[in-house]
Amino acid sequence: MRPFDYVSPTTTKQVTDLLGKSWGEVEILAGGSDLLSLMKDEVTTPQRLVNIKAVDALHAIANQNGSLVLGALVTLDRIGAAAQIQQGFPMLAAAAGDAASPQIRNVATIGGNLCQRPRCWYFRTGHGLLAQKDGKSLVLEGDNRYHAILGNSGPAYFVSPSTVAPVLIAYGAKVQVTGPHGVRELPLEKFFVIPKTEQEREHDLRPDEFITHVIVPPATGVRAAQYEVRQKEAFDWPYATAAVALTMNGSTVQSAKVVMGHVAPIPWVSPEAAQALQGKAVTQATADQAAQAAVANAKSLGHNAQKIQLARVAVKRAILKAAGGAA
Repeated sequence: MRPFDYVSPTTTKQVTDLLGKSWGEVEILAGGSDLLSLMKDEVTTPQRLVNIKAVDALHAIANQNGSLVLGALVTLDRIGAAAQIQQGFPMLAAAAGDAASPQIRNVATIGGNLCQRPRCWYFRTGHGLLAQKDGKSLVLEGDNRYHAILGNSGPAYFVSPSTVAPVLIAYGAKVQVTGPHGVRELPLEKFFVIPKTEQEREHDLRPDEFITHVIVPPATGVRAAQYEVRQKEAFDWPYATAAVALTMNGSTVQSAKVVMGHVAPIPWVSPEAAQALQGKAVTQATADQAAQAAVANAKSLGHNAQKIQLARVAVKRAILKAAGGAA
């Protein structure tokens, strides 16, 4: 690991004053579960590390008019264990409480989870976010069994790594970002972007900005569930995930939000699946139709065709689980 300056500000203003103008100059240390491994492997080599753990306001879990407000430093373990989240946002509590391993959940923060970098092995071995060499994609010509099946027209083929982000997007969450020009708020689904060049990032975040809060609107009357397909039950990265939030009118779906994870460079919202459910009762047949619609535009890169079927299954089972049917 290369030498770096280490600072511990106590206010958000001090944090923004310490951040850099270009990516790579400065990194924010929250839980550190992702950043430290990137630094050890020299994928990132910051000149300064800004430890934000001493900013007390970022550790709070609050309720504002029924909305859940999470400080960026709230750990996944606290989210999974909090009674108010278990009762009001059970899908979020389940996703956070089942992420990674107990050791990681105790240090990993919600802000860090949303900002974590891709698990693409080409990126992690120093080949860049778009994993290119001599103008050609290493992903297309190499092992791509875990890479994107949606949004993969190029040049980005990695998958968004957060299992919590699709859940928050299904709930309609927003994210607050603070920088030198103040605070801006945007829907979480707009926070993730597909980069077109190596100079871009996969988040709508400038080098001198950082996440301060995640806001989840009230979920009263919403039936929600998530489903993950993993190779093994214990700590593992999913092949595909699905998060579904249904608003019902009796036994009929009034509106739906279907979000897939680990299938695209961003958490993938499927309006096609939502449309297939709207105005219908949830049955095995309608759930299957919606799941088919969710992956209708999926495309294999050569070694990851199995992910199309796994994503379809995840969506179908999440829909049935959300509606209260057998998964």
